[in-house]
Amino acid sequence: MTRLSLMSFFSAAAIALASHAQADEAAQSAAYKGDAAKGQPLASSVCGACHGPDGNSPSSANPKLAGQHAAYLFKQMKNFKAGPDGKSERVNAIMNGMIAPYTEEQMKDFAAYFAAQKQTGGEVKNRESLELGRKLYRGGDASKGLPACAACHGPAGAGLPAQYPRIAGQFAEYTEAQLKAFRLGERANDPNKMMQMVAVKMTDAEIRAVADYIAGLH
Repeated sequence: MTRLSLMSFFSAAAIALASHAQADEAAQSAAYKGDAAKGQPLASSVCGACHGPDGNSPSSANPKLAGQHAAYLFKQMKNFKAGPDGKSERVNAIMNGMIAPYTEEQMKDFAAYFAAQKQTGGEVKNRESLELGRKLYRGGDASKGLPACAACHGPAGAGLPAQYPRIAGQFAEYTEAQLKAFRLGERANDPNKMMQMVAVKMTDAEIRAVADYIAGLH
């Protein structure tokens, strides 16, 4: 398969999955979309302790939530919350406990609040790896079946609700940690193992370069 046809295949697959994701999002939000005003008091205080009152985290260990798609935020909260069997789809010692007391309505309110906030921009820190990061983000690497990040997350990192999050401006350290978690299978709440299949094809240097490039997207 040529490079062009390979990338066309990845793009077509991404479009198909995006359409499915949008249908899922519509179904999820049909009953109640969340109320930012109702979510603000707890979101800015309880969640804000780690993620910042307006969703702009003061620490790179905790992701920025400001400006993230509400449907994606809600999905992540649901994944952190334990089901009837006591197990959660996404495991994090802090988040599993933090989200436990809240109802789906409250989680949608939190999501609506953070989605309505404006994210503070990030910046590229390592100019030496900038070209590698740009190449991988925009074009992937057809030689090893690595699709472009832009195929799902968009050329500017804006993402597509609810499956593909906004990643532009996110802390490079956080993005790097998540890609490595996907690669190791420590994080596995990605539909059809999409991110796991991507990350397993990336070296540490490639992950670091693309994470840094993403931080500088606006």
